[in-house]
Amino acid sequence: MAITLTEAAANRVESFLSSRGKGIGVRLGVKTSGCSGLAYVLEFVDELDDGDEVFEDRGVKVIVDSKSLVYLDGTELDYGKEGLNEGFKFNNPNVKDECGCGESFKV
Repeated sequence: MAITLTEAAANRVESFLSSRGKGIGVRLGVKTSGCSGLAYVLEFVDELDDGDEVFEDRGVKVIVDSKSLVYLDGTELDYGKEGLNEGFKFNNPNVKDECGCGESFKV
């Protein structure tokens, strides 16, 4: 099981953590939401919780809770800009379908 980051994503997370002044990494998870059933959650982590899995790639720690890991195994976190929009992208090999608005997915 693994979660990886592109160089662009790792640089952006490091920049956010540096600006924030604290944090050990980012949490990647899923929640029930949207048209297709699941939505990604990305937040800063200051402390680990019981059951957390920690993946380190390019010097950045990505923390995933055990329930979310089932849906996220093999995911690559990317960061990019398209026109005026910029943000994190989730390249998840487990996704079978996504909603039209791009906010949720199903496996």
